[in-house]
Amino acid sequence: MDRRADFYIPGLLMARAESTPKGSHVLHAAEFLRAKPAEVPGVIVLTGEERVLKTGAIDAILKAVLPNEDDAPTRYAGKDASLTAVRDELQTVSMWSDRRVVIVEDAADFVSEHRAALEKYAAAPAKKSVLILDVKTLPKNTKLFGIVSAQGLIVECTELKGAALTRWIQETAQQEHGKKLTREAVDLLVELAGTSIGLLEQELQKLSSYAGEQTSIDAEMVRKMVGGWRAETTWEMTDAVREGRSGDAISMLNKLLVSGEAPLRVLGGISFVFRKMALATELSRQGRVLNAALQEAGCWGNEIGPATSYLRRIGRPKAELIGSHLLAAESALKGGSLASDRSILERLLLQLSGTL
Repeated sequence: MDRRADFYIPGLLMARAESTPKGSHVLHAAEFLRAKPAEVPGVIVLTGEERVLKTGAIDAILKAVLPNEDDAPTRYAGKDASLTAVRDELQTVSMWSDRRVVIVEDAADFVSEHRAALEKYAAAPAKKSVLILDVKTLPKNTKLFGIVSAQGLIVECTELKGAALTRWIQETAQQEHGKKLTREAVDLLVELAGTSIGLLEQELQKLSSYAGEQTSIDAEMVRKMVGGWRAETTWEMTDAVREGRSGDAISMLNKLLVSGEAPLRVLGGISFVFRKMALATELSRQGRVLNAALQEAGCWGNEIGPATSYLRRIGRPKAELIGSHLLAAESALKGGSLASDRSILERLLLQLSGTL
């Protein structure tokens, strides 16, 4: 599949970071890949460590500059790149194409060694060539950052968070796989797989194959396909808590911890389920009917019945403490307590089950 994407270059889409000077051409890769094609500047710097985003950005640039897929860029490994060779390549007129693209990969050492020359080149780049520098970081207080952000383009290939991550997941699922993820499915996918773009892309491919002809992917599909036996054990543990089987829940917790599952990741799975109970309790306190409160809090179809039974079983006074228990456990696991991680999580399970 050709994953080169359309995009728009400097002028209208500007930097989103508050620390970036006004008028700078700095875009996050997700925004860069969503935009429409236009003129490509002579120097582009890709920063960050999300390789999937960097690959997508490079493909997008190549689509705009070298529309004939038989045309190929010239690539140099940064540690072996010669400034003379790179500069000569940029200034040589191609016999086969109107434009030329030169990519310096892992370019940190190359940039450090030839910073002054690159600053000079970036201020007046060759008109028929595009230089792409792939680095992990380019500090905003450097002269090179200022020149490239003013006259070229800096694409930040960094981790996405919050609404931006949700939008990327939904758009990637739709555009690359023809699938629509429910909001609950997106939330659960992030909870199980984390925020790495590369890993999320792999999970989306897996989910798309599992869904087959179905165009929609729901939370139940995510629950079955993402996270393996540890994820399934986590759900069984939270089910045991809701049903008041605290002994079974602690046994499953032990299985997870012995297997090497990180305590904060275990807490993440618990919180994913019980944050909804906390929010539903607050909405109910404000006058919502419990069933409607649970739906508004993010519980999906087959989760509403068990959630309703759970909240009625433990009663409102204990239900109103769910949020506090989750926050206290998070603080304790992050160093706010001398107790062991196991003891902190065991106590949380007992509190949530209504035993304490």
